[in-house]
Amino acid sequence: MKIALIGYGKMGRRLEETAAFQEHETVAVIDPYTKEKTSLLGALIEESIADSKNLGKADVALEFSKPDVAFENLKRLSDMQMPTVAGTTNWYDKLAEFKTMVETNGSSAVYAPNFSLGVNLFYRIAQYAAKLYNPFEECDVGGFEIHHKDKQESPSGTAKVLVERVMSEFKRKKRVVWEAVDRKIEAEELHFTSMRIGAVPGTHSLIFDSYADNVQITHIARNRYGFTHGALSAAEWLIAKPRKGVFTIDDVLNDLTLQAR
Repeated sequence: MKIALIGYGKMGRRLEETAAFQEHETVAVIDPYTKEKTSLLGALIEESIADSKNLGKADVALEFSKPDVAFENLKRLSDMQMPTVAGTTNWYDKLAEFKTMVETNGSSAVYAPNFSLGVNLFYRIAQYAAKLYNPFEECDVGGFEIHHKDKQESPSGTAKVLVERVMSEFKRKKRVVWEAVDRKIEAEELHFTSMRIGAVPGTHSLIFDSYADNVQITHIARNRYGFTHGALSAAEWLIAKPRKGVFTIDDVLNDLTLQAR
């Protein structure tokens, strides 16, 4: 598989290394923000999608850039009919527009706030746990997340999806409170907090609590390999056969789960 990296920050660098380990070839790297001229493995770093001389050589693009430029990057890639794995978050307010654009162009994309297969299995476990706890009025639910100090958004996209999945089954919770509070939490509120510290790759914990016991479900990222492996698995899935439209990591995971049976 020949890949193009859109964005060459921490994730872009790890993606290039993981791709090489899996015997994929990085044929294009595009990042106007880095001062480097070549990537860690020797690929030429270009400044823009529009002027790239190498992007057309790729089978698939992996977009892991910055929230303020992600949607414009995705638009350009769709116009090129380039299959795209979209890993940048905080553009989902334009998701409906993106889906229309991809369908109009006859292109394809997979998006997810977190491509780690472990995290996406964690979502399913958490959602099922919420369904089990929902009938018991004495049980409450909340949680927290921790990320490295350089993470650009809070709460994380992963935390937002986790809470959305939980609230879809835990019917007593009607709204989420992300910020610190100096008042009593209302019964209909789910409190989920964020911490940014050091070099932590990512920790997400969901807590079910009652007067009798406490159950915690936690996902801890040991490193970035889970994210890069999942993103490359999504890229392989996207181009494995002709696909058109916008897909989610759940579509990828459903297929992988069926193949494993």
